[in-house]
Amino acid sequence: MNWHSLPLFVRLAGRPVILLGEGEAADAKRRVLERAGAVIGGEESEAALAIVAIANEGDARAAVGRLRTRGILINAVDRPDWCDFTLPAIVDRDPVLVAIGTGGASAGLAAALRQRLEALLPANLGAVATALFAGRDAIRRRYPDQGDRRRALGGALAEGGALDPLLADQDAVAAWVAAGPGTSRPELVEIVLTSTDVDDLTLRQARALALADRIFHRADVPAAILDRARADAVRVECAAPPNDSGEGLSVDLTLG
Repeated sequence: MNWHSLPLFVRLAGRPVILLGEGEAADAKRRVLERAGAVIGGEESEAALAIVAIANEGDARAAVGRLRTRGILINAVDRPDWCDFTLPAIVDRDPVLVAIGTGGASAGLAAALRQRLEALLPANLGAVATALFAGRDAIRRRYPDQGDRRRALGGALAEGGALDPLLADQDAVAAWVAAGPGTSRPELVEIVLTSTDVDDLTLRQARALALADRIFHRADVPAAILDRARADAVRVECAAPPNDSGEGLSVDLTLG
């Protein structure tokens, strides 16, 4: 199944964005743009993005038409069919931002999910992210191989790991780096799927797919399940488990 949109984080600090309209909807978009550091201008501004928050449909349609002829990407508030991009509901744990979008299907649903995540994600999550950024050189020295580094971080950040994002604080990062690498060896995890529904994956299965360097699979394994693996993981369609799975973590998928 294809995505309706490609989620992107765009740096707007110091860059112009057109905002048209008045009232509550326009004020809400203005606050979001100001938090992103955008320079908010009118219709004649030279900008790549525009938000049209005009209540009158005829006036809004005319404004969208004029902007679109200039090649400007448009968000038309409450008119998803006119939008080139949408603005997500945002959970802010600076520098961690969690964006929730529905492609304009339901802003209320996105807001409800944001509220659930606000309660789930700890306030110090941003501090953990900042500590990871500050420690990146030390982490690279500990794990000079990119694959080893990714697997080590993946294990530490997993549920119950040394850097579990829901439990750890910023001091945990330095302690984890100081502890040094554990043993690393080739590993093949065999998963027999009992269903073609991606929602039926167990937590263990989903975690293995997310961490694996390569995925061996039979031809009848659905693409939706393969999509749960990292985008850069190697996919190998094969009729039987591999004799040599190669370095790092590999997963062999079959349908039961």
